[in-house]
Amino acid sequence: MEKIEIFAPATVANLSCGFDVLGCCLDSIGDTMIVRKNQINEIRITKITGQDLPTDPLQNVAGVAVYALLKELGSQQGFDIEIHKKIKPGSGIGSSAASSAGAVFAVNKLLDEPFKPVDLVRFAMTGEMLASGNAHADNVAPAILGGFSLVRSYEPFEVLSLPVPGDLRVVVLHPQIEIKTRDSRSIIKQNISLKSAINQWGNLAAFISALYTNDYELIGRSLKDEIIEPVRSILIPYFDDLNGVAMDKGALGFGISGSGPSVFALCKGEEKARDVKQALSNFFSTKDIAFDIHSSTINRTGIKIL
Repeated sequence: MEKIEIFAPATVANLSCGFDVLGCCLDSIGDTMIVRKNQINEIRITKITGQDLPTDPLQNVAGVAVYALLKELGSQQGFDIEIHKKIKPGSGIGSSAASSAGAVFAVNKLLDEPFKPVDLVRFAMTGEMLASGNAHADNVAPAILGGFSLVRSYEPFEVLSLPVPGDLRVVVLHPQIEIKTRDSRSIIKQNISLKSAINQWGNLAAFISALYTNDYELIGRSLKDEIIEPVRSILIPYFDDLNGVAMDKGALGFGISGSGPSVFALCKGEEKARDVKQALSNFFSTKDIAFDIHSSTINRTGIKIL
């Protein structure tokens, strides 16, 4: 192939109990990208729509991720990259991850797939390093692998794919303010109590168990974060109110999507997700902040060829 067009999905990272190690892939929200081979041995960002982002490939997460792939492969092949952004940067649903992951996925396909998907996650992480100052994989892994991803270890790197309960739905509300991941990370405490760590480990383990056993009530009980959320939630308008609205309408659990300001609610079934989405929308419509709201199934396959 000389050209490929792909859908690069949004993701929800952390999922309350899994800071920097847990994430899931969404179906209904994402960017499109078109990648073509060129004959001039250069990486070029030829077009960006939807957002004002740098076209210098060394300052764009997609370009940086592709450079990492080509360096390891030892290839001089050039590529032209078009990015059509539907995921707003700083939204907390994996905007930089979609660009990074989508670019390396597309380039790998055009080169006849010399790398496995887990290698693509490593390359996409270099884009996350540029965006946030930290090479985390909890967005790029589910974007590439689909479903739920667990990063067991960063050194050595190992990521696991987890089961997806069939009735699980995700409602995401995005207040249209920007919180940069780099800034949101800077306010996190670097030391935590042993008690908080023990609670967090228990919740993460229980959440993973619940995915394997389709235990929706346990999923809800496990969506707890007493380490990161208490600090980051102060940056998100009406966070506690939104939490109350979602839970009153029967959400399994509620939390911050990635670094925010987006928030998410996990729900069992389409009807419950509609109720939660409507209630959150009704509540936020009375505020003086523009917002987007989405309801999505879990995308089991990740990036898709269009």
